[in-house]
Amino acid sequence: MAKENLSLGKCGEEAALRFLKENGYRILEVNLKTKFGEIDIVASEKDTLVFIEVKARSSNRFGLPQEAVSAFKQRQIAKSAIAFLKGRKLLDRKARFDVVSVSYCGLPAPRIDLIKNAFELGGEFTL
Repeated sequence: MAKENLSLGKCGEEAALRFLKENGYRILEVNLKTKFGEIDIVASEKDTLVFIEVKARSSNRFGLPQEAVSAFKQRQIAKSAIAFLKGRKLLDRKARFDVVSVSYCGLPAPRIDLIKNAFELGGEFTL
């Protein structure tokens, strides 16, 4: 089961990368790891840095893919994004958090939904 989930996640990520490129995103990093967690994709769209979480599902039995981006996961992504921005001295750049939902629910091709500004930083963050 874990291996199946891993390959589903990898397929979802590859589908998301193709989709993002086709829609004008410039991919900067994939699977960025920091001490706070991982960001699936770091990209730029026009003058904005975009931190993207990809969620793929083979069924909606446990909800829509994007519903799996919990508040805890959002905090991890936000902390990783701040570490990325600090490390590259880019704290003055516009940035946002997007989610790409990839659903393989019996479809010949995956359904891909892009949720721009899926969440925002709330509260204080210290690194």
